[in-house]
Amino acid sequence: MVCLSRLVPANKIAAIRDLGAEVRIVGSSQDQAMVEVARAVAEEGLAEVPPFDDAAVIAGQGTLGLEIAQDLPEVATVLVPLSGGGLAAGVAAAVKGLHPGARVIGITMERGAAMAASLAGGHPVEVAEQPSLADSLGGGIGLQNRLTYPMCRALLDDVLLLTEAEIAAGMRHAYRRARAVIEGAAAVGIGAILAGKVTAKGPMAVILSGGNVDMNLHLRVMNGADDLGLPT
Repeated sequence: MVCLSRLVPANKIAAIRDLGAEVRIVGSSQDQAMVEVARAVAEEGLAEVPPFDDAAVIAGQGTLGLEIAQDLPEVATVLVPLSGGGLAAGVAAAVKGLHPGARVIGITMERGAAMAASLAGGHPVEVAEQPSLADSLGGGIGLQNRLTYPMCRALLDDVLLLTEAEIAAGMRHAYRRARAVIEGAAAVGIGAILAGKVTAKGPMAVILSGGNVDMNLHLRVMNGADDLGLPT
């Protein structure tokens, strides 16, 4: 059973159902969906599998950082998509464990960036989740966050926020220059470079974290749409 909010795109919900999972759509944010998870665990005897704030999840995603550090030992900067922090924390721990001088920068969207707001505020905070091209980066980090918040606070060198237009530009660049079809969450590193928000000081690794994008949406972005009329 997978609990999702109403903001999760239909193509991603369909893909989960195609794998045979029961999907429960609850509320308008990941935080609200997680309330249903807690209820199901308490009342239905299910076991929770956390989406990010879990040592095994962080370690698993951190293997990507190991690959970067091993394949590019001279890496100076790593750009990693930032959401709940499982990927960012794992990658940062691995990269800095092998190359302490490397910089790891979290990239996310301006709309409803919960980890960015929490890091700025000095503690986990609730942020209203909003529609975004980088929908996979939405959702709260949990007010009782145990692992990813302190790890991101300790290990990330910077956090950059992108507009919807900058995210769209990253998606277009990936397709036009590399023929890569990626979703908005995966395009934030490219978008940050194109926007001049990060510059190379030595070899740079940019993580492209997913291609699960609705193809009609992708076509609209490729045809020049930036914001797509998403509500704020």
